[in-house]
Amino acid sequence: MSNNYVPSVSMPRRRFLEMGLKGGIAIVAAPPLLSHMVSCSGFTANVGPGLETDKAALDRVIAKALKQGGDFADVYLEGRILRQIIMEESRFRSGLYGVSQGAGVRVISGDKTGYAYTEEITEENLMRAAEVASYVARNGKSITPVNIAEGKRESFVTVHKPLEDIADSRRIEIMERANQAALDYDPRIRMALIDYNDQVRSRVIANSEGLYLRDELPLLFFIVQTMSDDGTNRHMSRERISEHSGFELFEKDTPESVAERAARESIAMLDAEDAPAGTMDVVMENGFGGVLIHEAVGHPLEADNIAKGIGAFTGKMGQKVATEVFTMVDDGTLPNFRGTINFDDEGTQAQRNLLIDKGVLKGYMTDILSAKQLDLHRTGNGRRESFRHIPIPRMTNTFIEPGENTPEEILADTRSGIYVQSLSGGSVNPVTGIFNFTCREAYMIENGRKTYPIRGATLIGSCMGVISSIDAVGNDLAFGPGICGKGQMAEVTAGQPTVRIRGINVGGSRG
Repeated sequence: MSNNYVPSVSMPRRRFLEMGLKGGIAIVAAPPLLSHMVSCSGFTANVGPGLETDKAALDRVIAKALKQGGDFADVYLEGRILRQIIMEESRFRSGLYGVSQGAGVRVISGDKTGYAYTEEITEENLMRAAEVASYVARNGKSITPVNIAEGKRESFVTVHKPLEDIADSRRIEIMERANQAALDYDPRIRMALIDYNDQVRSRVIANSEGLYLRDELPLLFFIVQTMSDDGTNRHMSRERISEHSGFELFEKDTPESVAERAARESIAMLDAEDAPAGTMDVVMENGFGGVLIHEAVGHPLEADNIAKGIGAFTGKMGQKVATEVFTMVDDGTLPNFRGTINFDDEGTQAQRNLLIDKGVLKGYMTDILSAKQLDLHRTGNGRRESFRHIPIPRMTNTFIEPGENTPEEILADTRSGIYVQSLSGGSVNPVTGIFNFTCREAYMIENGRKTYPIRGATLIGSCMGVISSIDAVGNDLAFGPGICGKGQMAEVTAGQPTVRIRGINVGGSRG
């Protein structure tokens, strides 16, 4: 259940907090999956009703799922407690407290998957879900499941200030500080929008291989958007921070610094001129510019399409697919990163996966099904949006390894082109690898120098083309958080050092 409330435009802070308290009471009174939520450090989920300790019940559900046949079965239980508060034009616009719970049962039989879920976790409902999921394996070859036993996985998330210990007044204070810092940056900043989100997700995974795991992951996501207006031009910018972390995240990266980074871009782009079009060299700044590689290269390396025999990297294992300066990694073990998972939603330990090494394709990102289909090892990339979805291969923290050049050397060595400081959005066809991305903040490069800002630039190309054209990689690796869509949403991090792409197609707004 969830309790939604929308304060009026002029609602004072005290009234907002009173409504937040009522929302909290409504949640406590609900029948949540979790009896309480505490720091994930040294704590395991307390799951009800009774299934946390009654592993025999989960064994019975798995046996039911495989009764008609199948190669593999698992049960996934999930609970979330979440919060969102939005502040716009210096006033609190909306807030949300919510509790979500449910469980799903999956059966894999050959290349087929059966899945059913329930929002009310009882043994009766799980047995019914198992029966529905098992339909895919009817009259098939059956295996004998192994009775589940507690498994162990390494954790990469630590929490010092648990989210459930934080009063709403402190969350609102953080938002007010960000809002004020944005408005104080420059009088041409006319509006700020502050979006605060946190959640704690608990998981229980049990499968026919005898595995039983449980954990909790907190998640903070803080977004500041600012709009500048000089009477002639406007520019909307966005800055985000996110980690699997407690409230200590705001000590590492203060709300003021987040707001000032957003405001800086808004002001810098007021003087932007229309972008030219044509084939140009592009220097991409370090950080979330890595989203281009995430989209253009990462998705085609997810093994579900490879297993279907489609995609740009199908059949290219061990072959040279990029320049020698290009090395790409997906790593779900980076401490507290947004894409870090401890273990994936199938129970496979998170790990560092080398995808492309000095231009040579070394691996794909797999889940249980695609690893079986391709006869590869499980890489810990089987992820799902919620208990309502089956796991599929997804990225975690994906990035380009740093090189030997300094960013100053790369820029000085680029006679002309475009310097891309941030990307707004884009799309990629995972089969063909064709992509396009809009540049939110970009500048012309003239005689090895970043000069005036430009607007309306779009990067167009193919995954194989772009990684075959990267000829310089900086030593300044940085990361940025994001939300990845692939029919399901997933928390990810993308990263890269400063890189140069030779001769990419740029769509411009200049007539």
